[in-house]
Amino acid sequence: MSNPLISASDLARARADVTILDVRYRMGGPGGPEEYAAGHVPGAAYVDLDTALADTPGSRGRHPLPDTDLFQEAMRLAGVSNERPVVVYDDWEGRAAARCWWLLRHHGHADVRVLDGGWSAWVRDVGEVETGAVVPTPGAFVAEPGHLPVLEADDVLEFAAKHTLIDARAPERFRGEVEPIDPVAGHIPGAVNLPTTRNLRDDGTFLGAGEVRAAYREVRRDEDDEVAAYCGSGVTAAHDILALAIAGVDAALYPGSWSEWVADASRPVALG
Repeated sequence: MSNPLISASDLARARADVTILDVRYRMGGPGGPEEYAAGHVPGAAYVDLDTALADTPGSRGRHPLPDTDLFQEAMRLAGVSNERPVVVYDDWEGRAAARCWWLLRHHGHADVRVLDGGWSAWVRDVGEVETGAVVPTPGAFVAEPGHLPVLEADDVLEFAAKHTLIDARAPERFRGEVEPIDPVAGHIPGAVNLPTTRNLRDDGTFLGAGEVRAAYREVRRDEDDEVAAYCGSGVTAAHDILALAIAGVDAALYPGSWSEWVADASRPVALG
């Protein structure tokens, strides 16, 4: 799969041949189910990020990776099968959609795309909206994790010392000036900062491949260096991984991210 994105107009043409997942979710924003019921892409099934795309919060972070069997069942209930392409969208500039994209690819689905520009692009460019709930025909998705690279907490510092570890949070959180969510401010020693906003144009669509390469060239050691990404809870880091995929770069995810890192007081923290 050469391009992990799909435009609204292309989705409109392909809608009958793909499974569409609505994963609208915004930290501190309106509830996804209510937004979905009020209007969604016709045929889209709603997927809840907190219950279907993450496990229970705890020592592994605020949004640890979901149990494989539970994720498989959630995807089957949403109509996902391995042989049928999937398109995922949200209204959070792709941050929640990227999490679902990453999980499906990590668990072996070969053809998953994110709607470029999300819900707003669909409404603007196509305008066809369905209300109420969709009960899809159950799919037969078989989840086999391990298809995308993952960085574990015990390996993070060694990786950061040798390669490029990207912190996808806002610059002020990276520097430790503010921390609105987690109990400790700062960043993982050796990490560099490239927030998810750098992946996007003003209209909320993703930069092109060349523009992505240029943005990440500013923080990578060199263009052949290995890359991993983390964020606050492991959700929005997938946005950086998706952006890198547009540029043809395979990056690893540190799923526990900052919320797991600071759960252990013995782990070092950097400021500035």
